[in-house]
Amino acid sequence: MRRRLAAVVATTVTGIVAFAGPAVAAPADKPQVLSSWTQTGAASYNAWSAARSAQGSWAAYGFDWSTDYCSSSPDNPFGFPFQNACARHDFGYRNYKAAGSFSTNKPRLDDAFYNDLKRVCSAYSGVKKTSCDSTAWTYYQAVKAFGTSPAVDGSASV
Repeated sequence: MRRRLAAVVATTVTGIVAFAGPAVAAPADKPQVLSSWTQTGAASYNAWSAARSAQGSWAAYGFDWSTDYCSSSPDNPFGFPFQNACARHDFGYRNYKAAGSFSTNKPRLDDAFYNDLKRVCSAYSGVKKTSCDSTAWTYYQAVKAFGTSPAVDGSASV
């Protein structure tokens, strides 16, 4: 009887373990996710872009996805599509301000913005690329210098 009971228990436990499958890791905490989406590399940009397309999946984190894109500057100057780079920059600014750690992260956010703009410009060649790179540099210098002013950080009433 003991052997039979042991066999039934072993089979049941094995079945439960097999059914449950591997444990799913809990999502990273909000600061880690925010940091991963605001780095300078293309992988960070792509991860943020995918998350932006599925914002509902991240609702529990309470991220601020609002954007005014490139604020008072054109979103697509001279036809260069800078709008999404501006949206990610807004995302970083708004969420790090809400977290109370904006000033320590601002230089990286601005550098990530510039890298995003340069990736846009990499699609061009010749004079058009030179023009795009120059425009990207101008946008980068503007956020470095004025990125905490209401007109640039989106806190101005328009």
